[in-house]
Amino acid sequence: MRRAILELLRKAAGKYLSGEDIAARLKVSRTAVWKHIKELKNSGYEIESLSRSGYRLVNTPDKLLPELVQCGLENDIIGRHIEYFDEVGSTNVEAKRLASRGAADGTLVIGECQNTGQGRLNRSFFCPRGGIWFSVILRPPFLPQEAPKCTLMAAVAVADAMRSLKLDAGIKWPNDVLCQGKKLVGILTEMSAEVDQINYVVIGIGINAVIPAESFPADIRDRAASMSMLLGDFNRLDFFRQVLRNLEKLYKTVKAQGFAPLLTRWRELSVTLGKEVNVLGINEQFSGKAVDIADDGALLIDIGNEIKKVYAGDVSIRPKN
Repeated sequence: MRRAILELLRKAAGKYLSGEDIAARLKVSRTAVWKHIKELKNSGYEIESLSRSGYRLVNTPDKLLPELVQCGLENDIIGRHIEYFDEVGSTNVEAKRLASRGAADGTLVIGECQNTGQGRLNRSFFCPRGGIWFSVILRPPFLPQEAPKCTLMAAVAVADAMRSLKLDAGIKWPNDVLCQGKKLVGILTEMSAEVDQINYVVIGIGINAVIPAESFPADIRDRAASMSMLLGDFNRLDFFRQVLRNLEKLYKTVKAQGFAPLLTRWRELSVTLGKEVNVLGINEQFSGKAVDIADDGALLIDIGNEIKKVYAGDVSIRPKN
């Protein structure tokens, strides 16, 4: 109902709408309209009320509220259900909790900030206000061994959305999106599965969106940046919707055609392929040239006398200096 009221106020383009008119269009009482308007104001919406004229939307809060995210999104799967937190420990933790209780395919968990954000290999993740921190619950039909490629899918969705804003974004295998050599995005994919089927996949995506340079901790300033540092002002909400549209399109393609089209696009966006890299594993370390990505999502490293397959859960990749 809040979303429907907002749609009417937005379409009024700054003009007043009477409570009676809103109530008639939505087939509710004027008292119900008043209560929802009050809730919207409490959430940060600036809505003017004028006797005999009605209500007028003046401004919306700079937040990724469900009704704002869904407005104009038009996705069938991703984003139809949204859980929102002003502050949360970890969107992935909340998403796994919801998934275990039966949350629908495509459910989003959004946090304005995370205080225990976590990346791959148990690394901490910097997640202040102004970023885009969210997790998506998927219940795909493919086999568990295909799940790691969901990280690649998310990376392509975000990188292409950034490129639509003229950012020269590229993907560093397996889970980072970079621009001008600086990390803008981290992705963490987790799964619950049986031997032959996936119960759910949770993809956590953290995007450094509108974060000033001085906010970054000193130990990561040389290798991380935000979109606003590179772009200047941009609409964080519009960009987030584009990421979700891209992700839905790729998810549908993967379900219908498999991962081959996705891997083709990933190769085009990769900043890892063709580079000399150091592979830092738990049990071994070696250097070589990243030459391709395998059908199962593994990175193929040419070490001179053989091609070695490297999987995301086992290693860190560093440029060879």
